[in-house]
Amino acid sequence: MSDPLLPDSPLDVVVVPRVHDLGDSFEVRRALPSRQRRMVGPFVFLDQMGPHVFSPRRGLDVRPHPHIGLATVTYLFDGEIMHRDSLGTVQAIRPGEVNWMTAGCGIVHSERTSQELRQEESSLFGLQCWVALPKAHEEKKPEFLHAGKDELPLEEGEGVAARIIAGRFFGRSSPVPTLSDLFQVDVCLAPGARLDIPAEYPEQAIYVVQGTLDLGKDGLFESGRLLVLKPGAGVTLSAWGAEPARFMLLGGEPMDGPRYLTWNFVSSSAERIEQAKEDWVAQRFDKVPGETEFIPLPDIPGKPVRYP
Repeated sequence: MSDPLLPDSPLDVVVVPRVHDLGDSFEVRRALPSRQRRMVGPFVFLDQMGPHVFSPRRGLDVRPHPHIGLATVTYLFDGEIMHRDSLGTVQAIRPGEVNWMTAGCGIVHSERTSQELRQEESSLFGLQCWVALPKAHEEKKPEFLHAGKDELPLEEGEGVAARIIAGRFFGRSSPVPTLSDLFQVDVCLAPGARLDIPAEYPEQAIYVVQGTLDLGKDGLFESGRLLVLKPGAGVTLSAWGAEPARFMLLGGEPMDGPRYLTWNFVSSSAERIEQAKEDWVAQRFDKVPGETEFIPLPDIPGKPVRYP
């Protein structure tokens, strides 16, 4: 829906996510990492889940799997996910809330639709991002934090509603503790509403969740597009047409060096990832209480991929 980027455009690149069908027509769109862009600030992974409606007795079933060297950030626009992890956490997440799980030296978790919701049709729509941890904190003890909808600051006015999920933006700060200088903001625009996105961080991006964004001479951008801004560039945008628009702002300071990424593992050390793979095969990670299933290590040829 957009023309090629102009030389003076504030946009560096536009990423069209790859689409994966996880079964039962449940689709995931992966915007990060991509060939066009591997990271935005400390964000090394961005998946859009759904939107999808599960039939009765069906639902999300992500079996226990491990992570190291990152924090997972789960945020929903619709539906509910039951999170369980090897710390013993059992926490439902609903729209407007945030689950922030810091893997550190290693954690295992599952993500499922509860048995109660499976009695009828259930919907699911949201984003999961991974934030690479700074080198000084890659091997910290794992932690889990849940923040309710009312705990997250909401900036409203002139057809704009912006919920600060993590970090600081628009002069407001989230209570979610982070280990690096980053931000993530859920923004809703009423039809025709305009918003200035300032250049507050060296690396910033806009993920279009719903509707269409109008960036003036740079064109129109529909849902499922990651718009990565040039360093130091701000942008003015509006909701195009008669429908509202929703998008996620994210980014931060550049990472303190490259990261390797293989399967669910992120690290500044390729050797550390190989150790994590061996530990998972040998089942040396802690277990999720009450769970007996797990996702086996997939056949991953070659060495861990280095980003950037």
